[in-house]
Amino acid sequence: MKTANYLFLTLFIYLLGLSNLAIGAPKEVSRISGKVVDQSGTPVPFANVALIAVEGSGLVDGAVSDEDGAFVIESVKTAKVQLVVSSIGFSTFTSDSFELTPGTIKDMGSVKVEDEMTGLDEVTVKSTRPEIIIEPDKTVVNVEGTVMAEGSNALDVIGRSPGIYVDQDGIINLNGRAGVVVMINDRQTYMSANDLANFLRAMPAENIKSIEVINNPSARFDAEGSAGVINIRLKKNTVDGMFGNVQAGGQYNGFWAPIAGVSLNVKKGKWSSNADLNYNHYANLNELEIERNFDVVEGVSNFMQESDIKQRNKNLFFNGATNYEINENHNIGLNVQASDFDNKTTNPSFTEITTPGVVGTSYLDSYNDSKGGGNRFFANLHYGGNLDTLGTKLTSDFDFTRMNSNSESLLTTENWTGENQTDLQREKLNTLNDMYYNIFTAKVDLVKPLGKGTLETGVKGSWVKSDNNLDLTLAVEDGPFEPTPNSNHFIYHENVLAGYVSYKGKISDKLSYQAGLRGEHSNIEGNSVTLDQINTQKYFNLFPSAFIQQKVSDNYQIVYNANRRITRPNYRLLNPFVYYIDPLTTETGNPNLTPQYSNNFEMDHVVKGMYQFTLGYSETTDAFMQVFIQDDEERTTTTFTDNFDKTRNANFRAIVPVQLREWWGTTNMLQVNYNRYKSQIGDDYLDNAQTSFMVRTQHNINLPKGFKLELIGMYLGPQIWGQGEIEGFGWVDAGVTKSIMKDKLTIAVNGTDLFRTQVIRAKVDFADIDTSFRQYRSNQGVRFTLRYRFSKGESFRVSKNTGSTEERDRLN
Repeated sequence: MKTANYLFLTLFIYLLGLSNLAIGAPKEVSRISGKVVDQSGTPVPFANVALIAVEGSGLVDGAVSDEDGAFVIESVKTAKVQLVVSSIGFSTFTSDSFELTPGTIKDMGSVKVEDEMTGLDEVTVKSTRPEIIIEPDKTVVNVEGTVMAEGSNALDVIGRSPGIYVDQDGIINLNGRAGVVVMINDRQTYMSANDLANFLRAMPAENIKSIEVINNPSARFDAEGSAGVINIRLKKNTVDGMFGNVQAGGQYNGFWAPIAGVSLNVKKGKWSSNADLNYNHYANLNELEIERNFDVVEGVSNFMQESDIKQRNKNLFFNGATNYEINENHNIGLNVQASDFDNKTTNPSFTEITTPGVVGTSYLDSYNDSKGGGNRFFANLHYGGNLDTLGTKLTSDFDFTRMNSNSESLLTTENWTGENQTDLQREKLNTLNDMYYNIFTAKVDLVKPLGKGTLETGVKGSWVKSDNNLDLTLAVEDGPFEPTPNSNHFIYHENVLAGYVSYKGKISDKLSYQAGLRGEHSNIEGNSVTLDQINTQKYFNLFPSAFIQQKVSDNYQIVYNANRRITRPNYRLLNPFVYYIDPLTTETGNPNLTPQYSNNFEMDHVVKGMYQFTLGYSETTDAFMQVFIQDDEERTTTTFTDNFDKTRNANFRAIVPVQLREWWGTTNMLQVNYNRYKSQIGDDYLDNAQTSFMVRTQHNINLPKGFKLELIGMYLGPQIWGQGEIEGFGWVDAGVTKSIMKDKLTIAVNGTDLFRTQVIRAKVDFADIDTSFRQYRSNQGVRFTLRYRFSKGESFRVSKNTGSTEERDRLN
């Protein structure tokens, strides 16, 4: 344990030593602003905008236009310069020269760039690996136009992004921690972990433009999500015309699971619209072996349990959006999402029981048959406006979400002793669970240049209501079903009002900063109607954040950041329910669960705009953790989520992309985590610590005749999770793609867990608990996808929206 502490302390001192920088005196900042548009006046996002010195042709300063084509270049330098704008698909624009002196304020107006190429068929650029852009407060993985997007879904792509690991349940972990908030186009998804995993599996990666990994979000984001934020940005068209794609395929891993989808984007004049309809069928077999030992008076009673859990999930997802440009400065839009899902699970389980002092072996045979379904509806109304030419922007969003979910399960259990089953006993437990929730949110954000920097401020309100009705009935032998005391009706209300202010600016041409403060007031009520029990929580919290970006040289920068975050308990976890996983294992809710708070610190070193070395530390109080409680007398195990007193996480991450050949690119990641869990659990005190690591290497290779190959290898070393210890394991995935018919038709074949090594072995050896298990979820499989792209429109082109890597590196 001490060795690990010394290791991270040594790394911290070493990296801090690299940041030695003499900071010059502050100078008056110049501001050059404008908007990049094409021939029709449509904004050109993500264009490279640079100030180039007339004498010597050297780069003075630069920026990248935002999604609305707007740009602002801040500088403290003195030179005679020209404004140069470049973007893929357009000819380079060069302005007349002008004098740049400290304090200069110049509005370039609309900077028009001319089309360089016409026709969709001419734009066939494919990179060997996804472009990773490292910004002060986030890492952007540009997915569009890469092999990574072909034949994959959104969950696959997220799992291959820097610092992220998606476990076999679809739970997303960032830098070794759970509690990640997932957003789509800056809007939170508001779904449980399982629902979110199914939702992302139904979203083709082909529809994604980029993934933003935000380890330490600024005050602009909700304070929710102690581990960070992942923002998925979807494609949208920027010039008049129509484009889209149709896909069909499926996956086989012992079960055949089809997938299909269609995507359409249309823009004409001031109107732009898009629609996606996707169907996803996900199936797996969970081979589970559990061994449990219980201390009884006569000695140790041993339980050996084997289960083959078959799961099938079917998801139909629609996403539609339309946007109207009132004029070049104001726009309004509507986004609607609708999804329908159903699932079926069968869980046959057989347990062999030996008990000292009892003659003969006892057996427990159970079968849990469950099915469920539901739907989700989401609507968003938004407005965006540029209030002046200096960069003042006002945006507002109004969101409404409604979700219904229902499930029914029948758990049949038979137990006997000996081989002849003469004393066989049978019982049946029927569970009905109906749940719905409504969420309404409203927010307004303002961005305004102020002084020598930029001010961001805004307010937000959210109102949540959840209603969960759990009905359990039990039948013994052939008797009728009778109600059990574990039935429960639970109603949950949560209201959160928030406001924030943030300011960013420059101290010098090599040192910039951003500091913010967010305040949130929460009012929560959980009402167990069945128990006539009401639990309320009211609290106000402040969440500061700070970022410092230090440009040591053109090829080396350091970003320091710190913030405070909160994770509120899922309303389902607050419900005092009792759910039977099998006859030996139950899951219960915890109405006394309180929010967890984390303080996060990170130092990020970026070399040549692509090599990233990060050192982070996080300390969480009242951390959520799954707790196992064992009843030796009844020989059963109960799990629930409780607040741990404190958890600590120190991590080091290195991302090293290497271009081995012109046709062979790799991205390699090493992450080392030190985790420590401390908490009082019943009469026992847990103090568990371990250093673990994760290694991932991704290879993208251009093969002859237009074939493209992607190989991914990943290994997770031994790690701890609360009371549990997990052995190390790894796996290899591979995919091949081929485009034909002038890149209109793409064929993709992906293989997962090629060597069937993604096997999880774990144990819990704490206090009186002695449990170990082995699990494999039929991860080995093959996925086949056909995708046809179509387009129509005069001089229509699909913008890659990533720009030139080399030019962007020079702008860092």
